[in-house]
Amino acid sequence: MTAGPGATGQPTDPLAGFDAVIHAPNRLRICALLDTAGEAEFGLVQRQLGVSASVLSKHITVLMDAGYVEQRKAVRDTRQRVWLRLTGQGQEAYQGHLAALRAIVGTTGPTP
Repeated sequence: MTAGPGATGQPTDPLAGFDAVIHAPNRLRICALLDTAGEAEFGLVQRQLGVSASVLSKHITVLMDAGYVEQRKAVRDTRQRVWLRLTGQGQEAYQGHLAALRAIVGTTGPTP
């Protein structure tokens, strides 16, 4: 999502991308990790965030209910593993949220 012109030709409000679902610190970190990795195993995400499985599960459920994250279950090393990834909708929401945060703090990109 960008701050370019909307359907009416008027600039869109970059704050419109602010997403309260993503904004919670652990959910923001989950989205950042999945955006970078593409797909990550539940246990890896848990270790990266330093949270319990139940805490991570609750955050993943919120993101899945919003349509932002999907999971894939697979057997690996005789154990069932859960792999997580952002959906297309989740990627758009995450990028829109980042743009809104940048607008709030007054930056448009990385500083040199």
